[in-house]
Amino acid sequence: MKSLTSRRATAIVVAIAAGSLALTGCSENKGSSSGKDSKKDQKEAATQSKSVTYGDAAASTGPAEEVAGAKSGGTIQVYQEAGLSHLDPGQIYVSDAGQVANLLYRGLTNFEEDGKGNVSVVGDLATDSGKSSDGGKTWTFTLKDGIKDENGVEITSADIRHSVERLYAEFIFDGPTYLQTWLSGAKYREALPDGGFGKKHLPDSVLETPDDKTVVFHFDTARPDLPQTLAMPGYSVVTEKSDTKAKYDKAPVSTGPYKISEYKVGKTLKLVKNENWDPKTDSVRHQYVDGFNFDFGVTESTQTKRLISDQGAAKSAIQFTGSVDATQIQDVINDPAVNKRTIKGYQPYVMTLTFNLDRVKNKAVRDAVTYAINSKSLIAGEGGAYGGDVAPNLFAPTLPGYEAKYDPYGRLKTPSGNIEKAKELLKDVPAAEKKLVFAYGNTEQGQKRKVAIEDALSKVGIEVVSKEIDSASYYEQIGKLKNPYDMYVSGWGQDWPSPGTVVTPIYDGDQVADGAPNYSHINDPKVQELIKKALSQEPTEAAATWREAQHYILEEINPSAPLWYTKQFQLYGSNIGGARYSTESSYIDVTRLFLKS
Repeated sequence: MKSLTSRRATAIVVAIAAGSLALTGCSENKGSSSGKDSKKDQKEAATQSKSVTYGDAAASTGPAEEVAGAKSGGTIQVYQEAGLSHLDPGQIYVSDAGQVANLLYRGLTNFEEDGKGNVSVVGDLATDSGKSSDGGKTWTFTLKDGIKDENGVEITSADIRHSVERLYAEFIFDGPTYLQTWLSGAKYREALPDGGFGKKHLPDSVLETPDDKTVVFHFDTARPDLPQTLAMPGYSVVTEKSDTKAKYDKAPVSTGPYKISEYKVGKTLKLVKNENWDPKTDSVRHQYVDGFNFDFGVTESTQTKRLISDQGAAKSAIQFTGSVDATQIQDVINDPAVNKRTIKGYQPYVMTLTFNLDRVKNKAVRDAVTYAINSKSLIAGEGGAYGGDVAPNLFAPTLPGYEAKYDPYGRLKTPSGNIEKAKELLKDVPAAEKKLVFAYGNTEQGQKRKVAIEDALSKVGIEVVSKEIDSASYYEQIGKLKNPYDMYVSGWGQDWPSPGTVVTPIYDGDQVADGAPNYSHINDPKVQELIKKALSQEPTEAAATWREAQHYILEEINPSAPLWYTKQFQLYGSNIGGARYSTESSYIDVTRLFLKS
């Protein structure tokens, strides 16, 4: 998943800056003081790479387990710097919108966390996590009774079919593409160019709805990860009667515990209770508070100051995907009462400086930049050891197959940059190729990254021309194939614990398209061959193939210079109850929050 540009590369996109990391899965924060020991943090982060289990009907039955001490009523104030990129579920692939989706939408399945580091997939709209047959090529889901959207429209299998088919439409361009490509191949739009809004639909041999309660997916190969795929926000349901096509992005219809009462794009968002949400059908979410009031445009430094002070409305406020401001981290960790009001954890994101291979064609230039970049300086802007660790490669410590010692560019030995090596590589490079256009988000974090990159590259004779982009549309802008930028910071985290959810989305040549997360536009036959091989293997066997793919990508092509692994460190007000770190979202778990008074 993208990490947010303001903080988290929101898969690519994430917010960063972690603190005293007590990485015990998604357990309650105890205000510990760890966080400076990278090896310890990474070892504990490995707990997040354990296998996800699939829940049965009993595990999928609501209501969700009560949160200790929970009370009903009141409104939570949400501080957020950047506006939301999208609200249409089919367009959601960035972490901030993904957080909102947990409050607004439901899909066939969802992730459930037990507070002890264990994550399972349970049925959300479905009665369970799905039943496979035909060697994993066929998956059948049965819908729960009586689930309605906010307009009172009861959800049937026809709505599931519609939700899948609309993803083929041209106006859906920014969300995940796993399901579509699995069903119809890399050129899936050709199979249903009108997105199912006309008379043509996917054949029953691909997607079958034999009755109002049953949905059957048919694939040409085994898809054991389907329940995890369908738990992504991008595969939430959109009922056919409520769909307004491209307009849906600004005024979506809720199926979750909350609905939108007011939305001023980039300024405010108000959520109130959805009366048509039935807790008896939901084993994950709660509806303790009356609503959430979002204020956009609140910088991380302002968020942190307000929450440290803990006065007035700030007592009932949270950081949503933002993090504790790097310059105020010591103010937080040195005050036990404030540090107690934090959630901390290792995120699955790897922040990279991604090259546009259509423009930066000389590998010597890409390698020189990779050697020259000062990861230490970049991480300082994220909060130092509390914000992240130097990334030697493209796989995060939370990912199965992580190789802590794999460091082809010597990032661990020279975290401040290897200036001499970079200069040597650039010795015979023409001057025109040493002028690079860098895109950055218009946030405090984006500005810090701009300064650090300009400073590092100027030392080796590279002229950086920096171009500012609105953070709300950052990934949309760098996701255009004809974008006018040579390089940009991006972040990606696994969609579930599999290297395939990192390599395939961002390095697969079949994913070179407007809106797709292959931001480097890499399209290499060897990479394609390794991806195809790994996807046909069992996870244990595939692990070696994914490692081979990473080595080839990083050493032979270098489309993305690894910068840092991200950590999360968020602050909330003293009147917030039920706060804990979610290993699934990498943020505060918004499904269980309440106000103490």
